[in-house]
Amino acid sequence: MSKHKLILASSSPRRKELLSQAGVQFETIVSGCDETPIPGESVKEMVERLAVVKAAAVADQYCDSLVLGADTTVWIDGESLGKPSSVEEARAMLQRIQGRTHEVWGGVAILHLGRGIHKVWSHSTRVTMTAMSEETIARYVSSGEPMDKAGSYAIQGLGLQFVESIEGSYSNVVGLNITAVMRELSALGAC
Repeated sequence: MSKHKLILASSSPRRKELLSQAGVQFETIVSGCDETPIPGESVKEMVERLAVVKAAAVADQYCDSLVLGADTTVWIDGESLGKPSSVEEARAMLQRIQGRTHEVWGGVAILHLGRGIHKVWSHSTRVTMTAMSEETIARYVSSGEPMDKAGSYAIQGLGLQFVESIEGSYSNVVGLNITAVMRELSALGAC
């Protein structure tokens, strides 16, 4: 397959940075899709479905382009922790994950409607956090960093100081398993 234009269907600056660091040329078009979980769906089903929904919303308008959609969530105690909607919610999420291990699930979809390409997969990374005092959590939340991050922390930012260990893909925790994405894009002749 000859190289095709790649479109990232995401507004995430982290995903943009990961693709750029990998040397991928792409443009960004935000899908603006509803990301509400469906009751009863597993975390794997949710991140894969949302990655497809985001990619499909853009692919419908750009049939001759590869479109990459992605979704990331923090999973603990059978519940998804997305982006906090308030400072209070950010604090509550951090209190919940501090001193414990959780999973970061990332779903990825690559679509090309003109060529019938429909690749979807997900990854899970286990992250163990250090114990954090109320004061430490308040200070971190006041930095503003947790406010647009699933689970209320950024492993690539100030939040790294609270990560004791990870099992799996670091870039998946950032927002996109870049190794798996590059392998797939290469197989498709897109890079």
